[in-house]
Amino acid sequence: MIRQAVRPSPLFLLILAITAVGCFLSTVDNQVVMTIGIVLTVLGGWTASLCLHEFGHAFFAYRGGDHSVVFKGYLTLDPRRYTDPVLSLLLPLLFLAIGGIPLPGGAVWINRHALRDKRAESAVSLAGPLANLVLGIVLALAVTITQPAPGLAAGLSYLALLQVMAFVLNILPVPGLDGYGALEPYLPYRWQEMGAKARQWAPLVLFAVLIGIPPIGAAFHSVSQALFGLVGGNDLAAFLGQYMFMFWR
Repeated sequence: MIRQAVRPSPLFLLILAITAVGCFLSTVDNQVVMTIGIVLTVLGGWTASLCLHEFGHAFFAYRGGDHSVVFKGYLTLDPRRYTDPVLSLLLPLLFLAIGGIPLPGGAVWINRHALRDKRAESAVSLAGPLANLVLGIVLALAVTITQPAPGLAAGLSYLALLQVMAFVLNILPVPGLDGYGALEPYLPYRWQEMGAKARQWAPLVLFAVLIGIPPIGAAFHSVSQALFGLVGGNDLAAFLGQYMFMFWR
């Protein structure tokens, strides 16, 4: 059943096509066209990565025993299936455009009672951020190995950096984020109750702290940059990509 269910939706394929158009435009030797290309590359690629992040959760949930993800359409990579479109797509894209922070999208609804054990629960939580990390590594290495045109290198490098940042952010043990979700099955029941109550607002507090307290935000970016360098990322190209992506600043 899972092979039949894992079929990329037409909308996801359209997102990939838009990203590919952006990649092509970013190679054009014209400042305006190149900037448009980088914007499309980053926005399209980030939207696709949100789908892959949630697909990772759903895929491991299926392997762990929750077959309801098939009937919910979570394995189709269709962004419309991942809870509310505003919370899942529009807000993350808005935060990305305004502040360059990879806000997580809306989560898939997993029936954790159907999962066979605690390890399966942890694997479901970790699958999302690991999808971001793998994608970041692939993009970073693609730039390093192929040495593409400067505009394309900039767009892909910034997109790779965002994937690494998303991994670092999501892996934090904060209620509502995947890092906490991986630990939650092993916590005492009372702690789980407290975490459930904090799940709705804890990520918002975290994002407010990252944006409003410069030293903490700088530490987050330093860790992300260090990991980006470890996986072979091009810091200069990523900086150029961010600069051109936020062309209005």
